[in-house]
Parts: sequence; structure tokens; C-alpha cells
Amino acid sequence: MSQLETPLFDALLKHRNRHPIQFHIPGHKKGKGMDPAFREFVGDNILSIDLINIAPLDDLHSPKGAIKKAQRLAAEAFGADETFFSVQGTSGAIMTMILTICGPGDKILVPRNVHKSIMSAIVFAGAIPVFIHPEVDKELGISHGISVESVEKALDAHPDAKGLLVINPTYFGLAADLKKIVDIAHERGIPVVVDEAHGVHIHFHKSLPVSAMEAGADMAATSVHKLGGSMTQSSILNVREGLVSTKRVQSILSMLTTTSTSYPLLASLDTARRQLAIHGEDLIGEAIRVANDARRRINEIPHIHCVGEEILQTSATFDMDPTKLLISVKNLGMTGYEAEIWLREKANIEVELSDLYNILCLITIGDTEKETNLLINALSRMVEAHESEAVVIEPSVTLPDIPGLAMSPRDAFYAATEQVPLKEASGRISAEFVMVYPPGIPIFIPGEIITPGNINYITMNLEAGLPVQGPEDDTLEMIHVIKEHQAIF
Repeated sequence: MSQLETPLFDALLKHRNRHPIQFHIPGHKKGKGMDPAFREFVGDNILSIDLINIAPLDDLHSPKGAIKKAQRLAAEAFGADETFFSVQGTSGAIMTMILTICGPGDKILVPRNVHKSIMSAIVFAGAIPVFIHPEVDKELGISHGISVESVEKALDAHPDAKGLLVINPTYFGLAADLKKIVDIAHERGIPVVVDEAHGVHIHFHKSLPVSAMEAGADMAATSVHKLGGSMTQSSILNVREGLVSTKRVQSILSMLTTTSTSYPLLASLDTARRQLAIHGEDLIGEAIRVANDARRRINEIPHIHCVGEEILQTSATFDMDPTKLLISVKNLGMTGYEAEIWLREKANIEVELSDLYNILCLITIGDTEKETNLLINALSRMVEAHESEAVVIEPSVTLPDIPGLAMSPRDAFYAATEQVPLKEASGRISAEFVMVYPPGIPIFIPGEIITPGNINYITMNLEAGLPVQGPEDDTLEMIHVIKEHQAIF
């Protein structure tokens, strides 16, 4: 097969062109049974390939035809032994990785700044997370990756761990020395699984950080829809055989995946892979050029700063993805969240995320200088509007402390609970997740002891308008904790 081929997309077009009479789901029957306004908006083409796993189109749960061929081409493109398509997003692929290597009571080494899907998978598996402190950037008030040194200490302290999870790159585009981390873990026979949600493009350009498969990782959940050109919710799971079984991966992925798989999503993965494999280097090279030019011009604007290669100083900040524009606004007298709102309301610009001190803008293969010109113009106007408030500050808050784990996350999740006021919950064991999302970094997970410092951290984020999520009480005034029973005398 050639990377020019798109076997699944071609199979869908061939089937559509036969105009078969459909006595099967979906009930809209190529759009004829759909609300006319929606049908007119999305168009008949996409509805004509919104099909199900009939024989000519293969079955994602047991691929033998077009899907199998498409996955083989993806494996070849990404340097994997086997690649699995996911219509459950990267979250589904991440859960599959963890459930593949972990069972009840098993330890898994994870950075604290992990996505909520990782913690959900740990609850499902009944595993015990052993957290590794990410490196903290006190200038930016964010976390980076985990250092080689901290990984080595964690592996020495927990030689019975069933796996190590690494983020490559982080949400902010920073990458640790992944190759060295993988080598250290493999020397101990411990598999390395990678959250590569923000790194689909790095495999296709030599100027970007090393990809998980290039570094020798055992599995990588890679989000094609985020930065690779496929439709939202479509991702892949790349696997290297040896320390993990591809048969087990397929079995677990099938357990987590809907049986009503979306063929438009699958087809978009097939075609995105072709574009990356054939034109990726040129397209990504242009995105890098546009981003670097934007970074230079942003840094000519007073009072704000766009992070560059000066940040690469440790094994946790070993490399960076320049297409991530991380812009510090702390010296402008406003929070990142306030900057996000200003750009939305005054310039019709939406950013990827904001936190207390920064905004993050992504440059992808879908961007040109036209968009970055509008961003730079808007940032200049924002600075001009707030220049009188500008002041040099040092971030007073970085990351929440990692609380002690009193019981396994799964035991806490299913335990008897009671609701108490958050401000009175210090010393109690949390039964809920509390996180800042995006990016979904946990402040508390089920089983952890609630601390005064982290209660203050939650309050500070709420006061700044940042999206703290997780508890059933979305006001965050109350939190579920493990029920305590009075002693019987």
C-alpha cells in the first residue's frame, strides 16, 4: 500500500455511489429523515457516508478490511507496530493504555499535571497512582514535564510499578527528554505510555520534539483532531509490541468504544493521515514559520512576552513546539482569563486556554499570516488599553500541592460519602475530582486528604474567574468526602 491511498474513505465513496437501499440505521437514511434546516447546513455529502458497520465498510471492533488497511497505513506513517483508530477521542485511547497495563492494586507512575481522563482510567482500573512532581516554572506560574532525574528516583523507589506515563509535549508545548526517560524505564522492564494529545504533528517535522514512537515508547494516545486535521473526537492509539500485547489493546479499546462508530470520523482520520504523511513536512514547516514570525512580533509589544527557546534549560524543558504561542500577560495588570475575555469581546478572537498569568494560542496547518496579523493587532490594542495598569509582578501562585493519598481512588470513588462545606473540609478525604479545566490538572482526586492550601488555591482560581470543575456542586461551596462514623462506646 501507498501513503497516497485512503482505503476507508475510498470504500465509503464506493458504497455511496452504489446508492444501496438502506433498511438499517442511522434512521435519517442519508439525510432524508433529518430536520431540513440541519440537513441543508451540513450538506448531503457528509450525511451520505454517515453509515454503520455493514460488511463492505468493515468493523472497528474487529477490523479485517478497509479499516484494517487504513490502520496499517497509519502505523507505517507514525512508525508504530500497530495503530488503532479511536472515535472516543484521545481520552478513550488514554483509558485504553492505562487499562492495558494496570489492574487493581497496581502502581502506575504519573505526573501530577495529567488530564482528567488519566485519573478516570486509574479509578476504573483500581490502580494506585504514584505522582511525580512536574517541574514548576515560577516565572510563568505553570508546570512543565517531568525531569529525567525525578523519573529515575521514582523508578528506584517503586520498582514494582506496572508502568510510567509521560506527557509529550505538554499542553504548553514543552517536552522532556523522552528518549532518555524511555530508556531508563525499559532498562527496568517497565512500559512507558505517552499522552501525546498535543503532539500529532511532531512526528512529521525534524524541527519539532521527538515523538513517542521515535523515542521507543510502548504506547501513545495521539490526538489527530487537535492539531492534525481530522474531525473533533477522532484520535489514534499507536502501539509498539514487546512489553504490551496488541491483542489486549484491541480487546480493551473495544470495551470502551461505542458499537455505533462514526464513519465520517474514521474517514477523517484516514485522510488526515494521508495529508500528514505526504504533505506534513511542508505544511508543518509553514506553520512553524508563521508561529516564529508571530512570536518575534509579539515580543516587540511592551508588557507582554511570548515564550521562546530561552525556556529550554533542564531535562524537563528539553525541547519545545514553537507552534504553541504561550503569552504571558502578568505584567499588564490583568489575568490571563481577563485577557481571554478582552480578546473575545473586543477582537472576536478565541484563544485555546487562559490561566492566572497566561493565554495560549495555537498555530496549526490551518493558519496563515492573515490570522496572526489579526492576533498581533488585537494584542497591541489590548496592551494600549491597559498600559496605565502595567506593573512588573512575580507570580504569587504556581501549582497546588500534591495531597497525601489515604485510600485508592477507586475505593474512595465508591465509598459512602457525605457533603460538607469546602471551607470546612480540611483534613477530610475527598470523594470527588476537583480540577482546573482546561487543561484538567487535578487539585484533588478521590482518596486524597484535603488541605487548607489547596482549598485556598481553589478559592483563588474561582475569584480569578478560572474554570474549576469536578464536584457535583458546581458552585464549589460543598464537596463530597468519605463519610466518617462516630466511635461507639
